[in-house]
Amino acid sequence: MRRKRSVLSMLTTHDAVVILSNMNATLLLNERHILSDNAFVEMVVWRVPSPLSGSAHSFKYRLAFIVGGLCVLRYDDEAGKGDHKHIGEKELLYRFTTPQDLLGDFWKDVDEWRS
Repeated sequence: MRRKRSVLSMLTTHDAVVILSNMNATLLLNERHILSDNAFVEMVVWRVPSPLSGSAHSFKYRLAFIVGGLCVLRYDDEAGKGDHKHIGEKELLYRFTTPQDLLGDFWKDVDEWRS
Protein backbone atom coordinates (compact mmCIF):
# COMPACT_ATOMS: atom_id res chain seq x y z
CA MET A 1 0.00 0.00 0.00
CA ARG A 2 1.36 3.40 -0.96
CA ARG A 3 1.53 6.00 1.82
CA LYS A 4 -0.10 9.37 1.10
CA ARG A 5 2.15 12.38 1.56
CA SER A 6 0.95 15.26 3.67
CA VAL A 7 0.63 18.74 2.19
CA LEU A 8 3.34 19.91 4.61
CA SER A 9 5.81 17.30 3.33
CA MET A 10 5.02 18.25 -0.26
CA LEU A 11 5.72 21.91 0.51
CA THR A 12 8.94 21.27 2.39
CA THR A 13 10.44 18.33 0.46
CA HIS A 14 12.41 19.21 -2.66
CA ASP A 15 11.47 16.65 -5.34
CA ALA A 16 11.92 18.47 -8.63
CA VAL A 17 13.76 21.44 -10.04
CA VAL A 18 12.28 23.75 -12.68
CA ILE A 19 13.29 26.98 -14.36
CA LEU A 20 11.25 30.04 -13.44
CA SER A 21 12.02 33.37 -15.08
CA ASN A 22 15.64 32.37 -15.82
CA MET A 23 16.37 31.34 -12.23
CA ASN A 24 16.45 27.99 -10.50
CA ALA A 25 13.32 27.20 -8.54
CA THR A 26 12.27 24.07 -6.70
CA LEU A 27 8.80 22.77 -7.49
CA LEU A 28 7.06 22.00 -4.19
CA LEU A 29 3.51 21.34 -5.32
CA ASN A 30 1.84 20.67 -8.67
CA GLU A 31 -1.65 19.23 -8.30
CA ARG A 32 -5.01 19.16 -10.03
CA HIS A 33 -8.13 18.21 -8.07
CA ILE A 34 -11.31 17.39 -9.97
CA LEU A 35 -14.23 18.64 -7.86
CA SER A 36 -17.11 17.92 -10.25
CA ASP A 37 -17.85 17.39 -13.94
CA ASN A 38 -17.26 21.09 -14.62
CA ALA A 39 -15.01 22.24 -11.76
CA PHE A 40 -11.40 21.66 -10.76
CA VAL A 41 -8.57 23.21 -8.77
CA GLU A 42 -4.97 23.61 -9.95
CA MET A 43 -2.24 24.41 -7.43
CA VAL A 44 1.42 25.10 -8.22
CA VAL A 45 3.96 26.30 -5.64
CA TRP A 46 7.72 26.81 -6.07
CA ARG A 47 10.49 27.78 -3.67
CA VAL A 48 12.61 30.46 -5.36
CA PRO A 49 16.19 31.42 -4.44
CA SER A 50 15.22 35.01 -3.65
CA PRO A 51 11.94 36.93 -3.34
CA LEU A 52 10.34 38.17 -6.54
CA SER A 53 9.85 41.89 -7.08
CA GLY A 54 7.00 43.03 -4.83
CA SER A 55 7.31 40.04 -2.51
CA ALA A 56 8.96 39.47 0.88
CA HIS A 57 9.00 35.64 0.78
CA SER A 58 10.83 32.98 -1.22
CA PHE A 59 7.81 31.34 -2.86
CA LYS A 60 6.11 31.67 -6.23
CA TYR A 61 2.59 30.30 -6.54
CA ARG A 62 -0.60 30.13 -8.53
CA LEU A 63 -3.75 28.52 -7.21
CA ALA A 64 -6.83 28.50 -9.40
CA PHE A 65 -10.43 27.31 -9.08
CA ILE A 66 -12.02 26.77 -12.49
CA VAL A 67 -15.78 26.32 -13.00
CA GLY A 68 -17.33 25.80 -16.42
CA GLY A 69 -14.07 26.79 -18.09
CA LEU A 70 -13.86 30.12 -16.22
CA CYS A 71 -11.40 30.99 -13.47
CA VAL A 72 -13.66 32.12 -10.62
CA LEU A 73 -10.94 32.26 -7.94
CA ARG A 74 -7.17 32.65 -8.22
CA TYR A 75 -4.35 33.35 -5.78
CA ASP A 76 -0.99 34.39 -7.23
CA ASP A 77 2.08 36.52 -6.63
CA GLU A 78 2.86 38.04 -9.98
CA ALA A 79 6.29 39.70 -10.06
CA GLY A 80 5.92 43.41 -9.36
CA LYS A 81 2.36 43.05 -8.03
CA GLY A 82 3.03 40.89 -5.00
CA ASP A 83 0.54 38.64 -3.25
CA HIS A 84 -3.08 39.00 -4.29
CA LYS A 85 -6.21 37.05 -5.11
CA HIS A 86 -8.88 37.33 -7.75
CA ILE A 87 -12.50 36.56 -6.88
CA GLY A 88 -14.47 36.84 -10.07
CA GLU A 89 -13.54 40.21 -11.56
CA LYS A 90 -12.31 41.66 -8.23
CA GLU A 91 -8.62 41.75 -7.32
CA LEU A 92 -7.79 41.93 -3.61
CA LEU A 93 -4.53 42.09 -1.68
CA TYR A 94 -3.55 38.86 0.06
CA ARG A 95 -1.31 38.70 3.13
CA PHE A 96 1.02 35.73 2.63
CA THR A 97 2.34 34.13 5.83
CA THR A 98 3.24 30.50 5.06
CA PRO A 99 2.58 28.03 2.23
CA GLN A 100 0.38 26.02 4.60
CA ASP A 101 -1.76 29.07 5.41
CA LEU A 102 -1.91 29.93 1.70
CA LEU A 103 -3.40 26.53 0.88
CA GLY A 104 -5.78 26.71 3.84
CA ASP A 105 -7.01 30.18 2.87
CA PHE A 106 -7.45 29.12 -0.75
CA TRP A 107 -9.46 25.99 0.12
CA LYS A 108 -11.60 28.03 2.53
CA ASP A 109 -12.46 30.43 -0.32
CA VAL A 110 -13.17 27.48 -2.65
CA ASP A 111 -15.51 25.98 -0.04
CA GLU A 112 -17.26 29.33 0.48
CA TRP A 113 -17.71 29.77 -3.28
CA ARG A 114 -19.17 26.26 -3.60
CA SER A 115 -21.65 26.63 -0.70
